[in-house]
Amino acid sequence: MNIPLSILRKISREEEISLNQLKEFLASGKIAIPKNKKTKNKRFCGIGKSLSTKVNANIGTSSEKRSLKEELKKLNVAIEAGADTIMDLSTGGDLKKIRKEIIAHSKVPVGTVPIYEVAIKAASRYGTITKMDKNLILDIIEEQAADGVDFMTIHSGVTQKGLAAIKREGRLTNIVSRGGSFLAVWMIANKRENPLHQSFDEIVKIAKKYNVTLSLGDGLRPGSIADSTDKAQIQELTTIAEQAGYAIENGVSIFIEGPGHIPIDEVGTNVKMAKTLCGDLPLYLLGPLVTDIAPGYDHITAAIGGAIAAALGADFLCFVTPAEHLRLPDLQDIREGVIATRIAAHIGDIAKGVRGAKDWDEKISKYRNLRNWKKQELLSIDPKRFREYRQDKSVISDVCTMCSKYCALKVVEDLWKRRRNRKN
Repeated sequence: MNIPLSILRKISREEEISLNQLKEFLASGKIAIPKNKKTKNKRFCGIGKSLSTKVNANIGTSSEKRSLKEELKKLNVAIEAGADTIMDLSTGGDLKKIRKEIIAHSKVPVGTVPIYEVAIKAASRYGTITKMDKNLILDIIEEQAADGVDFMTIHSGVTQKGLAAIKREGRLTNIVSRGGSFLAVWMIANKRENPLHQSFDEIVKIAKKYNVTLSLGDGLRPGSIADSTDKAQIQELTTIAEQAGYAIENGVSIFIEGPGHIPIDEVGTNVKMAKTLCGDLPLYLLGPLVTDIAPGYDHITAAIGGAIAAALGADFLCFVTPAEHLRLPDLQDIREGVIATRIAAHIGDIAKGVRGAKDWDEKISKYRNLRNWKKQELLSIDPKRFREYRQDKSVISDVCTMCSKYCALKVVEDLWKRRRNRKN
């Protein structure tokens, strides 16, 4: 939680929150500012109580697609589209080189999921991820922190008790978290407790040493709405709530990660449950996706759930792209995922009364009424898309081709003008 005063002042101005209030919420853990002590020259942001809802974008290679060049392009597209943070989820190629290049080129904070690299190294060395050990885990976590990672997802809430709940109750989609599945396989094969859970105090020490924010991952999150809010999910949330309190007491900032796939009528319950159990710490949600039937459109299903969750108190939304469940996202998927999630975040900010949120809508509406297209473009959430669509111009310069001369705004405005002219 050791954040330079210059960064605190900048966030205070941008978010219209007093410096004293910002410091108070940071000290209590209700706000996190992901910033490794080594990180410089980035656009740092505050995430949490009384602040605008932030958006994360995931990039990274896979075992089948390993192009660093392509991932750096995705990095730039995500940041240009307005992502507040980036996560490198690479699982293919030279992971250390990829991570260091992404950190070096990113203008915003960068996060990782260390268990990915741990599992891949164990598989490479021993032929199986079931040979992961505590020393390898802690070494990779420290190495990534030393490389300059600003925040890390740690699946320390996956426990034997949670796995037993899944086995006992049954699930339609079992375990869908990649990190959660790696740990579950290890735990089942070795008949031992999660090493991230057992070594949480040592992980906290590393995080404090480098000023890394820990994102306590939902490795047992539901992967279908049929599994939402089940005993395994709640068991994990209860566990990470306890761990979060320990981390805050020891000077480490925390995000609480949440599901996943949730029916729309359970979004509020899940947000309230996480906020209550975890003492109003910053809540980081993937989506949530509110239906399972829309592969190819899951940026929309996630934006619907994200808007509701943000309105009810979620602080940080992880984007979902149209490629979710189908393939590694391409550049266009990244762009659409960021924009859709930013829209959801802004909708939530309006509802929860974030300072300045509604002003943005009022400004663009003012210029829409005046048919001032240039001002609307500048104020739109995606000026590039605005320009592309506006190329279909009407022969009448101040309207669009939808209504043309029958533009509702123009018809009424012209009537008032004629009446004023007659009076004069």
